[in-house]
Amino acid sequence: MFDIFLLEAVINGVLLGGVLALLALGLNLVFGVIDVVWICYAELVMVGMYTIWWLFVHYGVPLPIAIAAAIALVSLCGVALHQLVIRPVLGTPPINQLLVTGGVLFFMQAAATLAFGVEFRNLGLRMPIVEVSDMFFSFARILAFGTALVGVLVLWLFLTRTYLGTAIRAISQDREIMPLMGVDPRKIYLTTSAIGGGMAGVAASLLALQYDVHPAIGLSFGPITFMICVLGGLGNMAGGFIAAFVFAQFISVGGFYFQIEWGYVLAFAFFIVMMFVKPQGLFSR
Repeated sequence: MFDIFLLEAVINGVLLGGVLALLALGLNLVFGVIDVVWICYAELVMVGMYTIWWLFVHYGVPLPIAIAAAIALVSLCGVALHQLVIRPVLGTPPINQLLVTGGVLFFMQAAATLAFGVEFRNLGLRMPIVEVSDMFFSFARILAFGTALVGVLVLWLFLTRTYLGTAIRAISQDREIMPLMGVDPRKIYLTTSAIGGGMAGVAASLLALQYDVHPAIGLSFGPITFMICVLGGLGNMAGGFIAAFVFAQFISVGGFYFQIEWGYVLAFAFFIVMMFVKPQGLFSR
């Protein structure tokens, strides 16, 4: 007999995959175009979560306006990160790029600790629970799943149906020839950084509805996001989107059969095995 609680775990895994997919989409876009992994990407999400909490709780700003402000701020942070940190090291070895973005990670964590302390903060909202045939699902995760689907559709339309999107795809394939075709790489890099930061802001708005924010929140999602991108093939947005749902199923179903911590152990073990089998990722080209 099929266990209804197992079905609930599978569906919750799909919903969790939506949250992880949103995180992976922005990071994959940045790497695919600029060829630099933002190790501090999850810390941009932290900035967005703190912005929403600060505006909504302290100043009573309506939640939609606070979310819009957070997305705009994180998008600007993405542009500033590229201009001040990434651009000077673009021509250096990859290890230098990893180290400098890793330094930004610890800087942002320390700055958040000084500004807000180590306390866990939340919006104080109680999101409804959706019940379907004795199965219970978080409305916030359903919202995140729907947003992930809309996000990947909008991003795909932008990349395939607009001149700027076509230029972004072209420069990710051949950076040397595109300036000869009339494309300014600096403009493309800034646009990509802004979009990547904006997607981090969207993810922050959804995570703020489900999780407490604290200075180390990036450590909860940063490694998982990076592993999902690697599993799907770094720079492959479709592969990262699918890999997010695969990863989430290991966490959810593994947590159903054992404990939630064992679900993460199984997901990490699967990642390690796949790196031996296909180091470039499941959907690498």
